[in-house]
Amino acid sequence: MHMIETVAVESGTTPRRGRVVAWAFWDWGSAAFNAVVTTFVFTVYITGSSFGDEDVISAQLGWALAIAGLVIAVLAPITGQRSDTSGRRKFWLGINTFIVVLLTAAMFFVQASPSYLLLGLFLVAAGNVFFEFAGVNYNAMLAQVSTPRTIGKVSGFGWGMGYLGGIVLLLIVYFGFISPEVGLFGVTGENGLAVRVSMLLAAVWFGLFALPVLLRVPEYRAPRAARRKKVSFLHSYIVLGHDIARLWKTSRQTVYFLIASAVFRDGLAGVFTFGGVLAASVFGFSPGEVIIFAIAANVVAGIATMSVGALDDRLGAKPVIMTALVGLLVSGLLVFFLHDGGQIVFWTAGLALCLFVGPAQSASRTFLARLIPVGREGEVFGLYATTGRAVSFLAPAAFALSVTIFGETYWGILGIMLVLLVGLLLLIPVSAKQQQIR
Repeated sequence: MHMIETVAVESGTTPRRGRVVAWAFWDWGSAAFNAVVTTFVFTVYITGSSFGDEDVISAQLGWALAIAGLVIAVLAPITGQRSDTSGRRKFWLGINTFIVVLLTAAMFFVQASPSYLLLGLFLVAAGNVFFEFAGVNYNAMLAQVSTPRTIGKVSGFGWGMGYLGGIVLLLIVYFGFISPEVGLFGVTGENGLAVRVSMLLAAVWFGLFALPVLLRVPEYRAPRAARRKKVSFLHSYIVLGHDIARLWKTSRQTVYFLIASAVFRDGLAGVFTFGGVLAASVFGFSPGEVIIFAIAANVVAGIATMSVGALDDRLGAKPVIMTALVGLLVSGLLVFFLHDGGQIVFWTAGLALCLFVGPAQSASRTFLARLIPVGREGEVFGLYATTGRAVSFLAPAAFALSVTIFGETYWGILGIMLVLLVGLLLLIPVSAKQQQIR
């Protein structure tokens, strides 16, 4: 970002609408990975009976995602830090995004057979790694396209665009390939072909809608005071250690928030990651019914997130997050205790869950973005990703462990709710109003 634009952001002037929309289109496109790959289509496909025992595979998916989380925890802050100092934030957003696009396209080769399960799990885990790397740079660009007065609204608009993009893509996938006996281009469900072709569509979708932010938003340019001499990759960890020590001394409440948000964000991710798996294996949803639910879920989440963005700017992020977490716990426990009640339980309590997930995610991003000085967005959002991924094994591991111990998939719900509860308890003492990081 050029210096003149940096001054505009700091002074609270109106952001350029075209750049906001271009930035938000990445969220719209990312629904291809969030909704179609990790939640409602591909993970439901590879945890189905064609690949083996469904309860065992659900646990294996949890362990694969836990391993991916550990990789992200080690590497995310360094990638964010180096994008700050190199002035190539948008460049690395593009590189990581299109690696995810390629991994999504490769899911076409995962046929409906146990011998392809390992490939499927690897592609999902690797996709999560590079998607998170892309997210570090994407989140860091929030300050480039918003102002302090509009950051909540812009963040909510981006999250909402992601949910709306998910609705449109899921409708295309459902009516184009999953629902018909013979779909577009003669595609059928034999050997998982309908799902596999949907992965090709998802890859094209993400790649196409990632282009506006890469073409319309200028590359970031670090202020001179924030620039550092280039260091080796390994030396970057020494720099990171100094940065964390400085953050601890100058803004300890921010460190507390990073820890609390790491836990509850992992619980939020768990809600969506395992939502489709639970719908199919516990409540008997067919693949088509899962997608219908997904469309409704994205409508609810999208409207809620866009609506709450204005409240974030008016009331602050913490009240939004606290309310959302309490709502999630109540809704999730209803799903657990009433799991024998059939699909109506998942439709009602599950949609209630979706009402709260988006606002919590968006407000968490804006809480931190308001504190970051110009030139350190990638570094601090890298820490945001790292603290999140440092514990990102929690929800998958709690889910997998609960399923492994009790032998039934619905027990995984309780594992995810436990992670959300711990995050809520850690957030309570964090100050709602903080000074900007020095």
